[in-house]
Amino acid sequence: MDKTKYYVSVIANSILDNQGAASYELEILADDQDLAQLQELFDEKMKAEESTMIRASLPGIPYHIDDENDNYDYYLIEIYKKLHELGTKETKNHIEQMNIM
Repeated sequence: MDKTKYYVSVIANSILDNQGAASYELEILADDQDLAQLQELFDEKMKAEESTMIRASLPGIPYHIDDENDNYDYYLIEIYKKLHELGTKETKNHIEQMNIM
């Protein structure tokens, strides 16, 4: 299947096919299956992010011992792994320089 260039914003949880539609951080080459997998990861990250907001209202629980933040971190790293797999050369270099994987 042919791959198409997409523009991704991890911050905004968006995958765009029009470069000028909104701000983006990274470029990828993906097919429909890749997009579905990436969108699923974004959906899971958003669910995890909602849990961290609820947990943030509970004082006294340190960041490093709560499952909510661990879950969010897991999906964020999985997103960057997928973006690295699908990324253009510039995207791959950028993610490698982030040193998060």
